[in-house]
Amino acid sequence: MIVVHHLNDSRSQRILWLLEELGLPYEIERYQRDAKTRLAPPELKAVSPLGKSPVITDDGKPVIESGAIIDYIIRRHGNGRLQPDPATPAYDEYVQWLHYAEGSAMLPLMLHLYVSRLGEAGAPLMPRIESELANHLGHLESALQGREYLVGGELTGADVQMSFVGELAGRYNKRAGFPAMDAWIRRLQARPAYQAALERGGPYAFAQ
Repeated sequence: MIVVHHLNDSRSQRILWLLEELGLPYEIERYQRDAKTRLAPPELKAVSPLGKSPVITDDGKPVIESGAIIDYIIRRHGNGRLQPDPATPAYDEYVQWLHYAEGSAMLPLMLHLYVSRLGEAGAPLMPRIESELANHLGHLESALQGREYLVGGELTGADVQMSFVGELAGRYNKRAGFPAMDAWIRRLQARPAYQAALERGGPYAFAQ
C-alpha cells in the first residue's frame, strides 16, 4: 500500500492528485506546518532524514523528491498510463519537464518567497528575480501555445509535476501575463481527480 506523508500546503498535494488520476489505493499520513515558521514538523524526519515533503512509502519503502515519486508511481503502478511511450521522442520531452520543474523553474519562485520577506533589505535582488521569473514562466507559456497539456495532447506526469510551478506563480499574482499557462492551470484544477485529491488532502492554499 502506498502511504503519502502529506504536509499541508505543499508539493505533496500533487502526489495525491496523481494517485487519484491513476485510481490507485493509498493512505494519507498527515503533517501540519508550524503556524509561525511554516516549516514541516520534526515528525517527518522519522520517514525521511531531510524532514521534507513530499515523501511516500510503498510497502514500507520510502521514496523522496517530487519528480522521483511521480516517476516511481507511474513506472511501478501506472501500467503505461500518464507517460508517453519510452521509445518515442515525446518521452524525452516528458522526462525533461519532470526534471525542469524543480531543477530550474522553482528556483526564482522560491527566491521570490524568501527575499520578499526581507522587505527593503531584499529590494536590490528583486529585479533579477523578476527577470528570471519572466524567463521561466515565459518558457512555460511558449510550450503551452496551442496545447492543452505539455506533452502529447493529453495529461501526463509532466503536467502533474509542473502544476506546482503554475500554482505558485498564481499565488504571487504572476499568471496574468501568461494566458496559456493560466488556462492550463485552470484546466488541471477542473479535473475530477484534482478535485478528489483536494477533498482527501484538505485545505490547499494554491488551488486558485
